[in-house]
Amino acid sequence: MDESTQTEPTTNSPVGYGWCSWHENYARGVRLVRIIEQGSGPGGSLFACHSCREAYGLVPVADQP
Repeated sequence: MDESTQTEPTTNSPVGYGWCSWHENYARGVRLVRIIEQGSGPGGSLFACHSCREAYGLVPVADQP
């Protein structure tokens, strides 16, 4: 019997695609890891891909206590 070698895509699980601030390039699976707040300025946010989160021990904001 033939079996598929590809994994079935998970439904209803969005994957972010954007700029990884750590390796400075576009990547799949980026997540928000830092929020930069400023008193009177616009502030900002930093995103990291899975491999950079693993390499640098970054915890996504949504997973922080």
